[in-house]
Amino acid sequence: MSNRIVECVPNFSEGRDMAKMRQITGAIESVSGVSLLDVDPGADTNRTVVTFVGDPESTLEAAYRSIAMAATVIDMRGHSGAHPRMGACDVCPFIPVEGVSMDECAELARRLGERVGRELEIPVYLYEHAASRPGRSNLAVVRKGEYEGLEKKLKQPEWKPDYGPARFNPGFGALITGAREFLIAYNITLNSTDKAHATDIALELREKGRVARRGQRNAYYSSGKELRYAEGLFPCGNCGFDGKRFEDTEQHCSEAHGYGLRELLALNDIDAAAGVVGQKAYRAGLFRQCKAIGWYVQAYGRVQISINLTNWRVTSARDVLEAARSLAGARGLVVTGSEIVGLVPYQALYQAGRAYLEAQGRSPFVPVRDVLQAAVFGMGLNDVAPFELEKKVLGLPAVHAGGLADMSVRALADEVSRATPAPGGGSIAALAGSLGAALASMVANLTQGKAGSDAAGLQLLGTAEKAQRVKDALLLAVDEDTSAFSAYMDARRLPAGTAGDKALREARMQQGLKLAVEVPLRTARLSYEAMEAAESALQHGNPNSITDAMVGFTIAYAGVRGGIWNVLINLKDISDAAYVAEMRPACRRLREQADALLARAASAGDARLEAMLHN
Repeated sequence: MSNRIVECVPNFSEGRDMAKMRQITGAIESVSGVSLLDVDPGADTNRTVVTFVGDPESTLEAAYRSIAMAATVIDMRGHSGAHPRMGACDVCPFIPVEGVSMDECAELARRLGERVGRELEIPVYLYEHAASRPGRSNLAVVRKGEYEGLEKKLKQPEWKPDYGPARFNPGFGALITGAREFLIAYNITLNSTDKAHATDIALELREKGRVARRGQRNAYYSSGKELRYAEGLFPCGNCGFDGKRFEDTEQHCSEAHGYGLRELLALNDIDAAAGVVGQKAYRAGLFRQCKAIGWYVQAYGRVQISINLTNWRVTSARDVLEAARSLAGARGLVVTGSEIVGLVPYQALYQAGRAYLEAQGRSPFVPVRDVLQAAVFGMGLNDVAPFELEKKVLGLPAVHAGGLADMSVRALADEVSRATPAPGGGSIAALAGSLGAALASMVANLTQGKAGSDAAGLQLLGTAEKAQRVKDALLLAVDEDTSAFSAYMDARRLPAGTAGDKALREARMQQGLKLAVEVPLRTARLSYEAMEAAESALQHGNPNSITDAMVGFTIAYAGVRGGIWNVLINLKDISDAAYVAEMRPACRRLREQADALLARAASAGDARLEAMLHN
């Protein structure tokens, strides 16, 4: 799968007839480039939530096909269910997962809406990050009145649809589409069977907070006395401040605690503009974009804090977990672990792993799997069920599964030695560069926490980060070089019987040759970066590891020269003179830079090694 990943979660107004849903999900699976991840029907709600992922264009096409099929198999005139809904496909959000921005997802929603409106003649509304105006951002506001009120709503000028006709489609209703953040469903498990224990902590964590109290008799907040607003007495829910006017307390909450009191009350269904005297005061929770409740799970025999993180970039699962651990400890409880329900974006888990490694005083710039395992161990994600990275993490870095880089050293050497043109020098050049980067990272990480100065320590962290990035890119290039050569060979096998065939064959061969130039050129440039990282490791790393750094920049130099040689041999057959004229001097400059770095670093390393031998 592409490493540009979008998640789409359409909600269909059918949860009882699975034959109809199979037709809809079949339409999704008919698009190559998408993976259907989950189909969650509900008979009471008469609604099915479908989750699939793919590259942006494939996801957009699958979304359209599913909506077109829903328009065929679902008739809203006979629909009833417990969940609010406006159409056969009620809501269809696009969610950025990896390598895609929120703006790009909003544009996907607009393109979907335009096509659905034009081709299917269905009214379409945009919401959340794709909303055409502020008043349409909130899904509940857009859906107000639901299907039954839609015919009347469409006649109101302020509710003219963003796309499609402003007339009632009785069979379908209307579609709501937009872009939103990835929601992480996250549960924290406690060593207790009492739901109240989990609820007490959940109310502390969640954004909307809880009814304010004072005079707790123990660590459980619920042991205190509830606070209410009265004339001349407006208590702050988060400390002992009492304002004589509501405005005084509002200003205090903003300045002392960083939250808007009116917004907090609104989350708890209190309109401050209508007056608050007699109303309960509220204490703000610790985390924004966080919803939480407590519940007992029979299968685990324990209670959990059940959490929805509606924007993990604002509030991370790790931060909530560590706060829960602190709150649990104060209450005589222990967090036994946690679980991610469904899927988690790669970056969310990767950032958690980095944070745990940094807290331990270790370098976070180690292989990706090591970072992810640090997150799994630190968060206790194997507590109630096995946590499998391939099944649970969306957007894992691209790898060529089963490719050359997955072979054993012996198998790869044997494969290269056979009488076949690929894998050849280009793949081995990429492998050489990756090994040079790996050695640079090793030396930098070995010196972590032992550098001679803070500046040197920061320099080595940067070196390790760069080396890991380059290493991973070059490992991909091991297989990409072979694929590029194969593309050229495939073009050579095209028929050449007619003038048209010959022209097409020549054009494809030229495309293949340019790819066979660009891949090794990228290998050479990345290998030069590996040389730079190894030189930095030599300068600032542990003196006892200087020979590792020296081997690093020397073998990475082989990656530079090997890449350049593969560029030059393919340039001779390219007919685009301007392209050739651009590539040749670029290769010369890169070779000169690599030659100079090798001479400089080798001289410095040899001198230091000689000095060590005479001490």
